[in-house]
Amino acid sequence: MKQEKEADLMDKLIALCKQRGIIFPGSEIYGGLANSWDFGPYGALLKNNIRQAWLKHFVTSRDDMVLLESGIIMNPKVWQASGHLQNFTDPLVDCKKCKKRFRADHILEQRSLKPGYDKESPLDWSEIHCPECGGDLTEVRLFNLMFKSHMGPVEDAGAEVYLRPELAAGMFTDFKLIQQSKRLKLPFGIAQVGKAFRNEITPGNFIFRTREFEIMELEYFVKPSDWEKAFANWLDLMKSWLKSLGVAAKDINLNEIPEGERAHYSKRTVDFEYNYPFGLKELYGLAYRTDFDLASHAKFSGADLTYTDPETGEKFVPHVVEPSMGLERTVLVTLLAAYHEEDAPTAEEGETDKRVVLKLPKHIAPIKVAILPLSKKEELAKVALPIAQELR
Repeated sequence: MKQEKEADLMDKLIALCKQRGIIFPGSEIYGGLANSWDFGPYGALLKNNIRQAWLKHFVTSRDDMVLLESGIIMNPKVWQASGHLQNFTDPLVDCKKCKKRFRADHILEQRSLKPGYDKESPLDWSEIHCPECGGDLTEVRLFNLMFKSHMGPVEDAGAEVYLRPELAAGMFTDFKLIQQSKRLKLPFGIAQVGKAFRNEITPGNFIFRTREFEIMELEYFVKPSDWEKAFANWLDLMKSWLKSLGVAAKDINLNEIPEGERAHYSKRTVDFEYNYPFGLKELYGLAYRTDFDLASHAKFSGADLTYTDPETGEKFVPHVVEPSMGLERTVLVTLLAAYHEEDAPTAEEGETDKRVVLKLPKHIAPIKVAILPLSKKEELAKVALPIAQELR
């Protein structure tokens, strides 16, 4: 019963977002595109306000942070050095009967089974069947999530490029130039907000998982011995950020990711999980990436990406703590936290109607002030218009 009520909340929110022009299906007059969503007038304002609030909370209010805007398309060698071409994969299974595709780990989660696949020894799926039709499933194969394209007029292997699947790479490849041009001393961070693209096997749940999305991410560079202190500080900052959006602490779970399930670059990862109507799922991630990225890019490019301590003269490759936050998921949890139904009085004495209210924090609300003159009083409208213009 509780699950039905929570699922109903998701349906209500999706309907409300479309009705009020907040978020709605993209290219709908052509039948839409699977899991493509457009942000309407109020949604675009809300999203931008959250983006600006994030920049203030994590970047512009601090002396140790700088901002970057790197390109969506980068030299393909970047993704070879970062490990994405080899490791940025999800486990995929196909149904032999209905031909639908699924993420293997999601099927196992639904059955409360621990993932038991890897590149060398895939799991025997003979006892596990398609969640849609009950048909037999194929063996697991790893599917690379990167969108491939071509640059220039000839579509050959030499012209292959990729849409970035994350923002981190630009901050690593530009690390040395930014550090030297700004004369930055450790610890310091580089932040970026922008689009990323992942060819997800099973996108869904409204704007929770989409193939085109926006990330708010930063790389914080520290001495190797200082990473634990930095990790704890950013963990607290991420908690306070969610509180500022009206997200209740009781709806957040911190999940320490075990070694075998972490990304290839991480030595420690804590996932912020949110209690969505469709279950406890990932919201944000905080990772200790060690010196993996800078060391890899230095090796593949031949560039010197070391840092020289101005006090001791010691040269070393900085280590990195990375808070990563999806903007669309932030919008989603903000709307879920703000959604309220109230009994509002009607014109009939003693009668009430259900009224939906989004109780958004004022600093991110799309509309801050409404000037509402009585429509039949022309003289009030003449006074209200300049007031509204002055408040803009």
